[in-house]
Amino acid sequence: MAEFVDQVVLHVRAGDGGNGCASVHREKFKPLGGPDGGNGGRGGDVILEVDANTSTLLDYHHRPHRAAQNGRQGEGSNRDGARGADLVLPVPNGTVVKNAATGEVLVDLVGIGTRYVVASSGQGGLGNAALASTKRKAPGFALLGEPGDRLDVLLELKTVADVALVGFPNAGKSSLIAALSAARPKIADYPFTTLVPNLGVVTAGDTVFTIADVPGLIPGASEGKGLGHEFLRHVERCSTIVHVLDCATMEPGRDPLSDFEAIEAELHAYGELSDRPRLVVLNKSDVPDGRELAELVTPMLKERGLRVFTVSAASREGLRELSFAMGEMVAAFRAAAPVEEPTRLVIRPRQLGEEGFSVRRVGEDTFQVTGEKPERWIRQTDFNNDEAVGYLADRLERLGVEEALRDAGATEGAEVVIGPMEGGYVFDWRPSIGGGVPRRGPRGTDSRIG
Repeated sequence: MAEFVDQVVLHVRAGDGGNGCASVHREKFKPLGGPDGGNGGRGGDVILEVDANTSTLLDYHHRPHRAAQNGRQGEGSNRDGARGADLVLPVPNGTVVKNAATGEVLVDLVGIGTRYVVASSGQGGLGNAALASTKRKAPGFALLGEPGDRLDVLLELKTVADVALVGFPNAGKSSLIAALSAARPKIADYPFTTLVPNLGVVTAGDTVFTIADVPGLIPGASEGKGLGHEFLRHVERCSTIVHVLDCATMEPGRDPLSDFEAIEAELHAYGELSDRPRLVVLNKSDVPDGRELAELVTPMLKERGLRVFTVSAASREGLRELSFAMGEMVAAFRAAAPVEEPTRLVIRPRQLGEEGFSVRRVGEDTFQVTGEKPERWIRQTDFNNDEAVGYLADRLERLGVEEALRDAGATEGAEVVIGPMEGGYVFDWRPSIGGGVPRRGPRGTDSRIG
């Protein structure tokens, strides 16, 4: 049996976009062939997909670093680079994806075939053919491809089941799920035999539902004692909780009633589990003195408004009545649950001013520029190419960055950071256009600039 892993940190990297190509068409008797550099290909995305054949996160425990393919670079003769292949990572049904750094829940993946792009690829850079204009007829540069997303995510599996069987270790939960369904969990006469959640499918009349055998809980499980803290989260999705109480325990200080109260305390302490419907199963009625003990505690449990069933997983006594009772509760929950309707994606762009950027003074002579456009343009620029730097300056000026810096009090020689203060691009501001003077043409020193 494969090792069960239900929590892992995954390091994902989407593919970088390919660089654009800067080339000039060369053909005999055509000295002015013009630019023909193709665009770079987009990188591949990293996609998480719920897979019916995947039940554990073990593969990502052993190989936590995953990367999609980069886009290919553009080529001459107007040949665009190929797009990088997407990387599709299968995950179990019920996987919760969180930002590993902040703990923010990114998505809850429920339903076979559900997909989520966890890391988006970088856009390919434009070739010089796409950058040509009436004023820049033969650009001697191309744009760089953008880097893909880099992200560390926490994958956390929460079992998707209708009914959760909870109880002390060795209470007979695994025997019960084996008797009710076709599941074949490991069964032995010692505590903590079950170390992973087991799932089984039960048919009760017209109702088909799944049950989960949660590893044994002990007092203090909600605080991390025993195995409970690791597996209590598997109860969160279940609509019905079934207490499996051992009527044959010989352990000092334990009896079905005290076991019930101890497990209830842990469920209340863990989180929002107190409102779930409950059933109580008094198991092992076939054991000597087990039936007498069950008859003794049944009235006390019923006084609390609980439905109580005396069963024996070994002799199958009472299992039919129990399965139909669980089916009724699951059917009632499904009928009361609101019908899920498809939601329309609403995109709300960040408010960074009408021009899509903002300028703020962060020091005596230091200014910060933030915004999607200027930060993206910086990533696309080859700073070893003077013409590319001039093209960037043109774009920033047309966007209004230079004017905004002047309005904020920036003077020549001021330090300007585009992007975050840590890791952003730092420049000494040297505006080549005076205030109020219109731009006359593209900047750069390449002789082909018209």
